[in-house]
Amino acid sequence: MKAVAVITAAGLGTRMGASHPKQYLELGGKPILAHTLEKFEAAKLVDSIVIVADSGSISMIKETILKNWPSPKVKWVVKGGEKRQDSVAAGLAAASIGYDVVAIHDGVRPFVRPELIDKCIEEAASHGACIVAIPVKDTIKRVDEEGRIAETVERAGLWRAQTPQAFRYDLLDSAMSEAMKEGFYGTDEAMLVERAGHEIYILAGDEKNIKITTPEDLAIAGALVR
Repeated sequence: MKAVAVITAAGLGTRMGASHPKQYLELGGKPILAHTLEKFEAAKLVDSIVIVADSGSISMIKETILKNWPSPKVKWVVKGGEKRQDSVAAGLAAASIGYDVVAIHDGVRPFVRPELIDKCIEEAASHGACIVAIPVKDTIKRVDEEGRIAETVERAGLWRAQTPQAFRYDLLDSAMSEAMKEGFYGTDEAMLVERAGHEIYILAGDEKNIKITTPEDLAIAGALVR
């Protein structure tokens, strides 16, 4: 079995309010993206990595990040698209030959554990699709357009999706092609595979596997690094 990881790093990070995309902000002395790549380098089942980035950052990734923090598994750095789904499609296209499993991961989730990556890939190889998620602990309220509570949602069986999300390569490629052909955009890759009628297994994740999108997240990440 050969596995490729697609690291999504094409977002501009407007919610962070920084002068450059959040994945390149410094965390513990190195860019967030470098921390993420480090974890995939340590994952035993990841053979290759594709980084999908905005066009303005590709040369910086190659000439600065990968030179200062080498990541030998990175075989491609490609231009992303307007939306996440377009970017993942670009990553799949780059690594289109010879891979059995593909794992998609947010470039701004630097605290993912290598063993969790490997387990997710193993489950995808066995079952076709597996995503990392954590059960919802808070009480969930559905709110109407006027800002009033419409209902309290039963939280039993509700999970918060994280990444990595791993799939048999042909399964994700087919589900994504079908969605793109029909002009459908999902909020994550699992949604596309669900839509195509395939079962997806859940792997219990880690509360520390946070996605850094706001200044508050960056402060929490700094504390985790320290």
